[in-house]
Amino acid sequence: MQPVATPEEMAAIDTSASEPFEVLVGRAGAAVARAAVDLLDGAEGRRIVVVAGPGSNGADGRVAADLLSDLGAEVRVLDSDAASAALPAADLVIDAAYGTGLRRPYTAPATDSPVLAVDLPSGIDGLTGCQLGSPVTAERTVTFAALKPGHLLGQGPDHCGEVLLVDIGLDVTSLRTGLVEPSDVAGLVPARPRDAHKWESACWIVAGSPGMEGAAHLAARAAQRSGAGYVRLSVPGGGSLSGAPLEVVSEPIPSDLTPPDDLDRFAALVLGPGLGPVTGDAVRSLLASFPGPAVVDGDGLNVLGAIDTPLRHGPTVLTPHDGEFERLTGARPGADRLAAARTLAVRTGTVVLLKGPATVVAAPDGRILLAASGDQRLATAGSGDVLAGILGAFLARGADPLEAAAAAAVVHGLTVRELPATGVVAGDLDRCLPDLLGRLGVDRADGVRA
Repeated sequence: MQPVATPEEMAAIDTSASEPFEVLVGRAGAAVARAAVDLLDGAEGRRIVVVAGPGSNGADGRVAADLLSDLGAEVRVLDSDAASAALPAADLVIDAAYGTGLRRPYTAPATDSPVLAVDLPSGIDGLTGCQLGSPVTAERTVTFAALKPGHLLGQGPDHCGEVLLVDIGLDVTSLRTGLVEPSDVAGLVPARPRDAHKWESACWIVAGSPGMEGAAHLAARAAQRSGAGYVRLSVPGGGSLSGAPLEVVSEPIPSDLTPPDDLDRFAALVLGPGLGPVTGDAVRSLLASFPGPAVVDGDGLNVLGAIDTPLRHGPTVLTPHDGEFERLTGARPGADRLAAARTLAVRTGTVVLLKGPATVVAAPDGRILLAASGDQRLATAGSGDVLAGILGAFLARGADPLEAAAAAAVVHGLTVRELPATGVVAGDLDRCLPDLLGRLGVDRADGVRA
């Protein structure tokens, strides 16, 4: 898991560093020089332009310039405030103008040369990833100690290129935000033991309505393929289950969501995909009755309306997109998505999975995990139902709610990796789940981790 620091947190880490500023700048500048040599496949005879600002970002760039010059490169250092509108021709431009501390609009000098950015492309907000003026677009970005939200959110990924995280000796152990990578998933989702029983990871899915049966089917099939040993699907009012997965146990539930007598047999509940015209009171009542962890998704969120107090006593994950977030809070998330998700998590006493190109998962205690494995192919009807099913299965397997939500978001994103560039539909996503979870080390047929 890669640590993530806001600009404010990073400034505090820099201030409390145990080593002198010059030592840290030396390490950072050396890392930039190494990245430049790697991009250019050598330094001797290469023309390099360094745009250097007045702060530590510029200091990193100037150290890199000296090192590259020593290696035989023709290096020209330009002051960021005095640089012309267009840079001279070069084999590489090193953008060391303004990193995460920039607060005003910046217009990057024009260049046709490849760009290596120091810490963050100048003109990208380090907290939100939003553009501040006309930012640099880099081929690679070298950042230090921790990723910044701006690398992952907003327009940041479009301008950062490949992001290389370098350890320069700063202590980041106090950070409570991290980027979950595919290699982390196996450590977040408990393995099913060799002597597993189907009821030990049973998942109850309350979903679907006339015309929205597909949402229920997608969630149920994803839960099955993600390790739920038993899946019961209940459509309010006894709606049609034609086309549901053959292995799903179908048992209708009244429209007022009066629960059955065997709730304690289920390890997790998924409530809401395609749920249709049920009341918010019915949803709240069912959540209050269910003893285990619950996922509230889709229409389950829509009927809740604004939530100003803790939703329930048991562990709960809310999975809003921006529109659903607005219905829960009265306003869309805004540019600072970390703060938005954390505020809702604290207010509701739930884990909040705020969907987006980079998904933000916040816990009531302030911890945040990020997932950025997917792409625009997931922006298709029913994709969120598949995510809800994966998450329900991970909770049923005993994963911590925050970790289950982040792991589910990562796995959900990975489902499109081997699919075509266009024409992907939600029904394509779950097919690879058994093989994918095996390759991630979550599941092995012999019950042993990979």
